[in-house]
Amino acid sequence: MPEIQIDKIGLQVGLEIHQQLATSTKLFCKCSPTESEEYSIKFTRKLRLARSELGEYDPSAVFESGKEKTIAYHGNPESSCLVEQDEEPPHELSHEAKEIALIIASALESRIFTETYVMRKIVIDGSNTSGFQRTMAVARQGNLQVDGKKLVVCTINLEEDAAKLIRDSSNTREYGLDRLGIPLVEITLQHIPGKPEDFKKIALTLGRLLRATKRVKRGLGSIRQDVNVSIEGGDRVEVKGVQKLDQLEKVIEYEARRQHGLKIIAEKLNSIETERIAKERDVKDVTDVFRNCKSMTIQKALNEGSVVKAIIVKGFAGMFGFEPYPGIRLGKQLGELVRFYGLGGVFHSDELPDYGIEEEEILQVRKILDMQQKDGFIILAGNEKKLDIVIQAVITRINGAKEGVPKETRAATATGETVYLRPLPDASRMYPETDILPVIVSANELEDARIKVPKSWEESLLSLQKQYELNPQLALQVFDSEYMDLFEIICRDKRISPNFVASVLCGTITNLERRGMDAKLLKSSEIIEVFSRLAKGEIAKESLEIILEGVMSGKSKSIFDAIKVNELSTVDEAELNKKLDELLEYNVKMIEEQGIRSIGPLMGLAMKTLRGKVDGQKLNQLLEAKIKSKIDRK
Repeated sequence: MPEIQIDKIGLQVGLEIHQQLATSTKLFCKCSPTESEEYSIKFTRKLRLARSELGEYDPSAVFESGKEKTIAYHGNPESSCLVEQDEEPPHELSHEAKEIALIIASALESRIFTETYVMRKIVIDGSNTSGFQRTMAVARQGNLQVDGKKLVVCTINLEEDAAKLIRDSSNTREYGLDRLGIPLVEITLQHIPGKPEDFKKIALTLGRLLRATKRVKRGLGSIRQDVNVSIEGGDRVEVKGVQKLDQLEKVIEYEARRQHGLKIIAEKLNSIETERIAKERDVKDVTDVFRNCKSMTIQKALNEGSVVKAIIVKGFAGMFGFEPYPGIRLGKQLGELVRFYGLGGVFHSDELPDYGIEEEEILQVRKILDMQQKDGFIILAGNEKKLDIVIQAVITRINGAKEGVPKETRAATATGETVYLRPLPDASRMYPETDILPVIVSANELEDARIKVPKSWEESLLSLQKQYELNPQLALQVFDSEYMDLFEIICRDKRISPNFVASVLCGTITNLERRGMDAKLLKSSEIIEVFSRLAKGEIAKESLEIILEGVMSGKSKSIFDAIKVNELSTVDEAELNKKLDELLEYNVKMIEEQGIRSIGPLMGLAMKTLRGKVDGQKLNQLLEAKIKSKIDRK
């Protein structure tokens, strides 16, 4: 298969950056914007579809309503109140969030609105209890400097964050209310041509500008990139939920390849001579054909009272499995679509017989559908009411395949690919918020924001480097990391080396993540505590990696548990000398044969019992002195 030439397909990308603000309250209430450990409140909702003020339905809302899910919410009084439960009108807009948004808008040289209105943006996936998100335009037409070039900042909005998804099953979706209502800014950049690595640099530069204000949250999930991607001759596709810069570059590369692959598929489809592709009348019930089928997927559906239906697709033989690029197939796109309706997936003619479906069953399906050799088919199993909705969506998608790239919203995966999420929303999703007065920005507020614009991120980085005597590379790692605030808190204790703190936060933790461990299991308060114990001499430097590994692997519930399980309390001088004397006495023959060279293997033996309990350098020096003393006595 040929490799894609990204610079020749007319790739254009626009970034939308969503950054949580470091405020003491949420946007429209006084609740603390902190993550809850436990939830004492639980209630459920069923969200229904409603028309906009213009009497129209938003297509993304129509799609979500078709899933017919029950939404379960979990809350804690410490981080949510009746506002988040949609049982009370929103309170006054947070002045703190407003001030930070104005500072960011000023830093981006934007034209700030002196009067603006809070709008309701329809969101029917359950992430907002009210069925909408509150958002307001703060500024437009700004500039972002990247490598000496000015990029246009289209809009800057101040809005409330959505609820945190806890789990999602076929019938129920569960959210935590602790994140709902946290203030964030949405910064939309101009849709421009470029390469994936260019947009990684743009996002990195904007992120650094925001961090230089010291008024934004840090950590995974506190900043998210939505990416608008298109190629020449294709529609815009929005990819949501990109949380890491490396993931951003991969997502753009994948989406460029996927979209160009769909364009190639469209070109091949348009060369097929057929009067139609798929129609509703082409759907047949084939449940009886699969009563004794060996497919576990179909048998599970039948045992749940589902039906099996098949769709004939004229002239489609070979098209579901056609791969312009590895992994880019129309069959895969259809599978993503039906899975978001809660179905397990689809079977199509290009992949059968397989998956427990045998040749005899395929022949029966072809006969029922009255198929020709050049035709293809789709098989779906599910609840009949939901299945009819899904089939309509599948038919629409198949017929739209001739157009190339459909306008839609997709979600980024951890591996840098994208999956279907819902249709792209349109203007009918927005209408005015009736419970909040117009927001006025005074001349004094504008002047105050301009005065508080921070120094550039380059100057902030240089200041960080000088203050803590870090080398340029380590200073940049700290500045870009989610641990910057934590680093400064820990370094208030002058007994701890800033270089060591930086290497642990940006090196040790990162290396453990690369080994598949979860940094989200670490609590900031516990990281501070472990360095405090180090400063007091209660644990050794070498113990930190053992402690962090214990928590990040899930083997220990806390750093305290990890210290106890691994017996990491430091040993006193008397006990240390006793253990080393016993080690040398047991290995006296090795010392006689190897002399001072025996320190290597003996150090290894000592670390087996003393690793994490004593400073490695101190242990090495003491062991060397004891070996020399023993040799001299001989």
